Amino acid sequence: MPAMKRLSTYAAFSAAIGLATLPAAAHPHVTVGHKATVVYEKGALVAIDHVWYFDEFYSAMAIEGLDTNKDGIYSKEELADLAKTNAEGLKDFDYFTFPVLAGQPLKVAVPTTYWSEFKDSQLSLHFRLPLAAPLVDSKGLQFSVYDPSYFIAFDFVKKDPVTVTGEPTGCRADLAVPKQEVDTAKRLGESFFEQLGGGNFGLSLAKTVTITCGK
Repeated sequence: MPAMKRLSTYAAFSAAIGLATLPAAAHPHVTVGHKATVVYEKGALVAIDHVWYFDEFYSAMAIEGLDTNKDGIYSKEELADLAKTNAEGLKDFDYFTFPVLAGQPLKVAVPTTYWSEFKDSQLSLHFRLPLAAPLVDSKGLQFSVYDPSYFIAFDFVKKDPVTVTGEPTGCRADLAVPKQEVDTAKRLGESFFEQLGGGNFGLSLAKTVTITCGK
C-alpha cells in the first residue's frame, strides 16, 4: 500500500513533503484541527483523549489504497493499520503534546487506545495519551498541542475544544489564547520566519490548557 508507506508515520509524511526542520518551511504544510478531553479516574488525572482532524489534502493522500473492499467506505478496520502506525510514529514527536506542572515537564506513556475515522472527506485520529503516572494534585497543570517547527499547524476546534470527564469537584480546564493568533502567523512573510531560524515558533502560537481548581 503506497500511501501507507509514504504517510503512515509523521516522520514519513514530513520527509515526503519536506523536512519540518528546514528554514524553508515558512508556513504549515499540514493543518490539524483538534480537541481534547482531560480524563480523571478516582480523583486523579490519568490521560488526555485527543481527536485530530486532518486537512482534506493530507486526508486524501493518507487513505489512498485503503478501501480494500472497494465499497467507497473507509471502515475503522480498513484504517486500523494506519491508526496504529500513526500512533506509534508520534512517539518520536512527543505526540506533539507538552504537559507541564510547576514548570516541570510531565512524562507520558505510550497510547494503547487509538483508531482512525474517515467522514465528510476528512480523516481523523482518535487516541488516548496516558500520563506516565496518575496525577492526584493536578491544580495548575498546563498542556499545549503544537509542532515546534510549525510544519504542522494545530488549532483547537471552535466547538467544545476542551472538555473534562470524571474531574474532582471544583476542577476545570481553561483554554488560553496566545498573544499571536494562527491567522496572523499565516500572514507573516518568509523573511520573518527566516529570522526565527526554524526555532520553536509553534510554541508562540500554541493555545494553552490550564487545569484550575477552586474558585
